[in-house]
Amino acid sequence: MDERGALALLADELEPVGDDAAVVDDLVVTTDMLHERTDFPPGTTRYTAGWRAVGASLSDVAAMGAAARAAVAAYAAPTFEDEELLAFVRGASDVCEAVGAEYVGGDLDGHEEFTVSTTAIGRTDDPVLRSGASVGEIVCVTGTLGRSAAGLELFERASDEDDAQSAANLRERANDLFRFEPRVDAGRALATEATAMMDSSDGLARSLHQLSEASDCGFEIDSATVPVDDALVELAADDKSALERATTFGEDFELVVTLPEAALEPVRKAADVPITAIGSVTAAGSGVKMDGDALEDRGFTH
Repeated sequence: MDERGALALLADELEPVGDDAAVVDDLVVTTDMLHERTDFPPGTTRYTAGWRAVGASLSDVAAMGAAARAAVAAYAAPTFEDEELLAFVRGASDVCEAVGAEYVGGDLDGHEEFTVSTTAIGRTDDPVLRSGASVGEIVCVTGTLGRSAAGLELFERASDEDDAQSAANLRERANDLFRFEPRVDAGRALATEATAMMDSSDGLARSLHQLSEASDCGFEIDSATVPVDDALVELAADDKSALERATTFGEDFELVVTLPEAALEPVRKAADVPITAIGSVTAAGSGVKMDGDALEDRGFTH
């Protein structure tokens, strides 16, 4: 059973299961767990790990249209090395500072594999759920897609590189690509008009399927409008491969949002990142399609 199967099982026991974060009064709360083998490729610095782990939870806060307030992390590793631990905390603190939140501590534990569990807290009086999309609205994404896929490609190339300096340069660039900025400010701007929203941590294709299920609708996507990150275009074998990786790899932590077409320009002006319209909301039962063909439910699986 993968994560989606487990969530489906728990849905009957825990009514709020299904959105990016839980809502408690005017607070949103979310937690994530990341592991070295699945989330931190060889060459990932502890600074990047701290930034990325806490950023993943802050991204869930952004997806609810909330203001980020604070984050904590449980850090587990076989040993506690001075520089690694300090670098992790600095990365966690810096990503919080980037979105106006505060890193307020956490827990330490011994573990056979480097593992991080993070929790972020935000605040909003009007959270955006995944369940409000309506036929005729447009679907948009923030930023670009494929940044993490490009980063992983560079980590893998570094592992195969014989020249030490070239390998170090590749890892430096890969770490930079892995340090994304959670879209908290954009989420706040979008929240004024958004009808449904989530982050793209599992990939665009899977996110659309999840929104489709939650909102009981379909989607029609125009591949020519999908904003593929320049780094992925540079590294991919061809445009088709770049598009496939951009839509299915995941781990980009951009926002996928539906809103009335008339609201697009106002939110673009209010947001701090580009917002790209990539398609439209279609009727229930019409499925999730790209260029008229079914878009397979593929993405990052935990």
